[in-house]
Amino acid sequence: MARMEKTRGYAHRLDLRTGLTPVWAALTDSRLLAQWCSPDALISARPGGLFRARVDRLTELEACIDVFVPGKRLRLIYLPSPALPPADSALVDDFILEPSRSGTILRLLGSGVPGTPEWDIPYLRQRTGWQAALVRLRALLESLDDAEGA
Repeated sequence: MARMEKTRGYAHRLDLRTGLTPVWAALTDSRLLAQWCSPDALISARPGGLFRARVDRLTELEACIDVFVPGKRLRLIYLPSPALPPADSALVDDFILEPSRSGTILRLLGSGVPGTPEWDIPYLRQRTGWQAALVRLRALLESLDDAEGA
């Protein structure tokens, strides 16, 4: 029987002062996604659809959308990438939206990243890459809110 390797993950929380609809649009509209995620990011926003984005200059990732609940949840399961070491686990990013009194809470839960040394750098790039992207997402949504309020 094969021994399953230990995995690690990450969790990010973003409290936004905007409603669910604009946040969901930023996750599922390729034009908006490219403004905060990566310049060439693409998404076919539907169950079984494709997500594609660059983590950095070296690594482009593709994922299948296996959970798609409009306005609530978007889960990505990444396809194997030649830019990454092999893995026995599925790499997953799960975006969960929840209304709050002041707007929307966006949670990003990443999981399935192998706990082996060859995955240390790809793990750090993925985790910090999403952290930086979420800062850009906040700025984009605030600029859209400001434009609507003007």
